[in-house]
Amino acid sequence: MKAPIKARTSLLALALLLGGCAATASPPPQQAAATSGVSAADADAFVAAAEKELFDFSVFNARVQWINNTYITEDSDAVAARVGAEGTEMSVRLAKEAARFDKTPGLSVDTRRKLGILKQGIVLPAPSTPGAAAELNTIATRLQSTYGKGKGTLDGKPISGNDIEEKMGTVRDPAKLKEMWVSWHKVGQPMKDDYVRMVDIANAGARELGFADTGAMWRAGYDMPADEFAGLTDRLWDQVKPLYLQLHCYTRAKLNRKYGDAVQPATGPIRADLLGNMWAQEWGNIYDVVAPPGLGDLGYDVTDLLVANKYDPLKMVKTGEGFFSSLGFAPLPETFWQRSQITRPRDREVVCHASAWNLDNKDDLRIKMCTKVNGDDFVTIHHELGHNYYQRAYNQQPLLYMNGANDGFHEAIGDMIALSITPDYLVRIGLLDEKQVPSADKDIGLLLRQAMDKVAFLPFGLLVDKWRWGVFSGEITPDNYNKAWTDLRHQYQGIIPPVPRSEADFDPGAKFHIPGNTPYTRYFLARLLQFQFYKAACDQAGWKGPLHRCSFYGNEQVGQRLNAMLELGASKPWPDALEAFTGAREMDGTAMIAYFRPLMTWLEEQNKGRQCSW
Repeated sequence: MKAPIKARTSLLALALLLGGCAATASPPPQQAAATSGVSAADADAFVAAAEKELFDFSVFNARVQWINNTYITEDSDAVAARVGAEGTEMSVRLAKEAARFDKTPGLSVDTRRKLGILKQGIVLPAPSTPGAAAELNTIATRLQSTYGKGKGTLDGKPISGNDIEEKMGTVRDPAKLKEMWVSWHKVGQPMKDDYVRMVDIANAGARELGFADTGAMWRAGYDMPADEFAGLTDRLWDQVKPLYLQLHCYTRAKLNRKYGDAVQPATGPIRADLLGNMWAQEWGNIYDVVAPPGLGDLGYDVTDLLVANKYDPLKMVKTGEGFFSSLGFAPLPETFWQRSQITRPRDREVVCHASAWNLDNKDDLRIKMCTKVNGDDFVTIHHELGHNYYQRAYNQQPLLYMNGANDGFHEAIGDMIALSITPDYLVRIGLLDEKQVPSADKDIGLLLRQAMDKVAFLPFGLLVDKWRWGVFSGEITPDNYNKAWTDLRHQYQGIIPPVPRSEADFDPGAKFHIPGNTPYTRYFLARLLQFQFYKAACDQAGWKGPLHRCSFYGNEQVGQRLNAMLELGASKPWPDALEAFTGAREMDGTAMIAYFRPLMTWLEEQNKGRQCSW
């Protein structure tokens, strides 16, 4: 089942972050050596050797993974699995070797930063206890497999994960929605014992690397103490929570009007299965339920414009390239057009999920899509190319710095570009006639539709890792895993399950990123950063109108400032990178509030007399 954010693939991601857990139990000879008495020079030499090893492995690995994604056979699966296991073993070994230098005096800033990146490259670290890594790998594989094989029911008949997700967005019968929600959440029940054991093993591995627990290790990747980062996420949430409360209040009223008090009361939390998404993380699928009469029609459809102007997939990608060229970025290399998968091949199985690649981390940029001529893919192209231009901008950095400033930056760049597909931009590239530009009275519908996904996602994006941080720290114990999950959903999202839950359930396991062990805070950060980047670009371009109407297409000054941030990669703490483009050193949710200000005012008017809490 799909992740909420598109993917991007870099050498560092492939070489260092490919493996989720340890695949080898025995420490290498280098680690078995004494951990005391190592010098700063030893650390410098280790980092240099590690970067060379990673680079040499990663180019071959990138090619293997590309082949497997664009030519799926039993053979390409087998080769990709073998190379992936080698990458996992390497990342585990390098992380443990890096930990040897934790207390070494006299380390340069660069070396200490690179050692931290090596240590934080493993999502689930295994301890050196014989058999622990093999057990951890087995458990992690079994958890993902359990999820992947999961099925729900609709009208009493089995339905796959992908199909049930689609149906949650289209079905409006509350009895059927409840059936799908309850049946799908059974997928988590067999996972709990495995999850408890996995947490114990991973925590032991994290402690060997010098962290208090696995959650602290995850939070350590943000250039600040782990507890400070947790506080930062709370501060960001407090900034945007008022907007979410108004959206929740309005949506609840519309659901109450549609279904009545017996299904959705007019006060209190919202029933989770009514929001058009299995996890109530994005609500855009029920826009038809909440759309204000007469305000939701924009007056044009991007898909229709593309068809009318005889666009094909290649022309769509060329148009996306033109956006970046207008900012002063160099054209994509000729190899991009020769090697990318822009449309779905007819002769083989491929992975269609959109992603952006740089296979040699120099100029072998590619996208992998099964592009169709429609508005969604037009937006996705601009998003994916944002990743490609980021990858190329930092290609002069050492390998360990070839990444985003933090894990929210890469996705936020692509999303910022996607926000720029405004009516003004469509007019300037000749897709939309100036007479078709929607009037201001259409803005509420446009903003509400966006908010149903972008704003509604925020509390879920925050609570997934809040639950895991509590589990890893021991604050949330196995005897209240499910209660803690349900309580967090109630506290942050204002939703409740459609039926009572107990500790016989393991509802977190019904969300892929939990059994898949994918850190989730990056998605919360990206949702906020995209608006901070977008507002900074619009301010630099001198935009004076409503923020959501801004396009900075054609502004080379914006391009120069943007490139100054992109080319830093991960070489500096993220506040330095943020400052290079926005002038600010703190992540900030107020840009999202500014973007949705007209909607916020409208929602407050609509919600007068309602109790907007739960």
